[in-house]
Amino acid sequence: MRLYDIGRKPVTWFFERFFGLEVIGRENVDRVPPERGILFCSNHISNLDPPAVGVAVPRELSYMAKEELFKIPLFKQLIVSLNAFPVKRGAGDRQALKTALKILNDGRNLLMFPEGHRNKSGVIGPAKPGAGFLALRSDAAVIPVAIIGRYKLFGKMKIVIGEPIDLSELKARKAKAGEAAEAIMERIKALKASYE
Repeated sequence: MRLYDIGRKPVTWFFERFFGLEVIGRENVDRVPPERGILFCSNHISNLDPPAVGVAVPRELSYMAKEELFKIPLFKQLIVSLNAFPVKRGAGDRQALKTALKILNDGRNLLMFPEGHRNKSGVIGPAKPGAGFLALRSDAAVIPVAIIGRYKLFGKMKIVIGEPIDLSELKARKAKAGEAAEAIMERIKALKASYE
């Protein structure tokens, strides 16, 4: 059995026990056929976001992770076994986008944080164009995810999984990646506002 599968139950227990994690909207993932890839796009408040969303979402995810993490020998092996691949932040990393596009077009699932970095204030910032590029260029469905709350010990956290976003109009008129990314970010903001 793979590490991803082995880790799901104990990591789920950890988030539910220590952070009071509540997941809303898992049924929205079932709207997408299992053979079709999904691009999950979330706001980003903490280093704990990838595993938290990973246990909230009922499908196996791949992750972009900053390339610096792959320079830590044992940690590199861990995150690679959990489907992470490196991205050079702030550099328009074409290789990372190519890898992400292949993952989605192969019918696998990818988690992205369109802001491109953590925003500890909890206020959602502007989106970088990468998520929009993948949404427009891939055959994947796009699902917004809102992380609500703080990772406070014995506090209360929510992860809200929204309905797939219809980007057909943007695709039809060949919208720019930045416009698509902002449309996705607006859906994340609306989800967050609805459940806060």
